[in-house]
Amino acid sequence: MLSLIGSAAGVPQGRYTWVMASTHPRVQVTVDAELAAAMDAVDPHPQSRSRLIRDLAIRGAEAERDERERRDRAIEHLLSISSGETDYDFDAARTIHAEREAGRG
Repeated sequence: MLSLIGSAAGVPQGRYTWVMASTHPRVQVTVDAELAAAMDAVDPHPQSRSRLIRDLAIRGAEAERDERERRDRAIEHLLSISSGETDYDFDAARTIHAEREAGRG
């Protein structure tokens, strides 16, 4: 017969742990070829694959946030040019662009 341990009603004593690693939700991630390559590029032999995946996810989220902020600032700048709030010399920009294109040829 199963013994009752704390709130783990019906869990055999040998299978119950008193200490939980985390109370946060967990997700399953399939390590496909693309993810495996990304993990290997950072650390081919990590002490903890879970920790590596977590760190990569956090760094990826930071990169996405930074890119979104950069894009938003660029849009604000372009809108300020189009509204006349920011002076912009279109002729000088054309000249600079033409010089760059000529240097590539």
